[in-house]
Amino acid sequence: MTIRLRLALQFAAILAFTLLLFSLVIYFFTAQARQESFTENLFARARIVAHVYLDGTGRADEASRASYRRYLRQFYRTLPEEEVRVYDVRNKVVFREGQLSDVPVPVSLLSAVRQEGREVQLLSNYHQTVGLLYRDARRGDFVVVASSVDTDSRDKLRSLGNILAFGLLSSFIMVSIGGWFFAGMALRPMQKVVREVDSITVSDLHRRLSQADGYDEIAHLAQRFNQLLDRLETAFAGQRTFVRDASHELRTPLTVLIGELEVALLQQERSPQEYRRVLQSTLDAARLLKDLTNGLLQIARASDDPSQVPLTTLRLDELLLQAHEEVQRRNPTCRVDLEFGDVPAMVRQPFAVRGNEALLLSAFLNVLENACKFSKNTAAPIVASLTTTASRVVLEVRDQGVGMSEADRLQVFVPFFRAEAIRMVPGHGIGLPLTSKIMALHGGLIRVDSELGQGTQVWLEWPALG
Repeated sequence: MTIRLRLALQFAAILAFTLLLFSLVIYFFTAQARQESFTENLFARARIVAHVYLDGTGRADEASRASYRRYLRQFYRTLPEEEVRVYDVRNKVVFREGQLSDVPVPVSLLSAVRQEGREVQLLSNYHQTVGLLYRDARRGDFVVVASSVDTDSRDKLRSLGNILAFGLLSSFIMVSIGGWFFAGMALRPMQKVVREVDSITVSDLHRRLSQADGYDEIAHLAQRFNQLLDRLETAFAGQRTFVRDASHELRTPLTVLIGELEVALLQQERSPQEYRRVLQSTLDAARLLKDLTNGLLQIARASDDPSQVPLTTLRLDELLLQAHEEVQRRNPTCRVDLEFGDVPAMVRQPFAVRGNEALLLSAFLNVLENACKFSKNTAAPIVASLTTTASRVVLEVRDQGVGMSEADRLQVFVPFFRAEAIRMVPGHGIGLPLTSKIMALHGGLIRVDSELGQGTQVWLEWPALG
């Protein structure tokens, strides 16, 4: 079932239920009002009959009394199938008027009238019977029972029911058609959004939905979808750049490998030293290829969903010592000094964070090895300072190396980017981009500040466990 049809049916059902409830209320209160009015008319007839009986029986002769009754009968007898009976204290009928029937009045009704003063007895098919206690100081108490059929209310309520039913059915049909029409108008922008979404392909991710300028729900949906397209466009552009740069970087060691092997095969006889040189060059190219492949795998791992990366409680001071030892092993001539700041008294777990040990160790090694590579021609040591507060743990790595320009600094987190000043230094441009992804995975931050010829400072910040 389409949303348009569902909306039309729901709107029609709600309105139909409301109209039905309203119609039932109208019918119920109209029936109640007409019944009460008819009851009062019956009581009025009963009082008139009682008065006629008592006044008419006081006439001097029977002919005068009969004439008086005929005159009053023409005046008051207007109800259909009306019958009035007057009972004395012995429950004996002393006077009858109207349509005479053989159906006796229940004694219980007479008793109830004598106790309550008046009584109403409702029968089926709009037939109603009322009883009235009429007191006379000279002749005693009489019970007057009047009954009639409310044919007028029956006809009027039947007509009212037909009108309400016809109006309800007509309203339901009209509302269904109108709901279908207006639901189509309301969903027309959504249909336009669907058509525009269907027309967007990988080759034109720069296109955006045109319904994002309003303030309704469809505009909000279009805005969110446009934001999704922004992220997809950025991701696709980054993927294309990554694949292009990775292919370029992988091509270099592979070209060296193939070239050395082809040269070695062209010469039929070569000295052991020449073969050793070829093997050494091939080994260096293979190691370079291995390092580049490992870097690409680490970037892919650091880009994973954070929920899929196991995290434990780590001490960054211990991890920094481990990274320092590994850097000194790889770069024996590089001097790296460690500084640990004072721990505030409110910190119960100094330098503790939630993280993945392998990834954070890789981030430490990347930053420290970069500092070593770009500080080989300086005597000043590299300083790695680790400090902690109640909310943050910060590692600052400072070197006095070649530094970089502001334009290059803004590109350091782009994979495979190499600053102009360090083109001759071996590397692939993977270290800082990988470190940035690792920090983002841990909810941390990385900042780089550098000046050409004055060195570089790198800050790594994590939320502390306290």
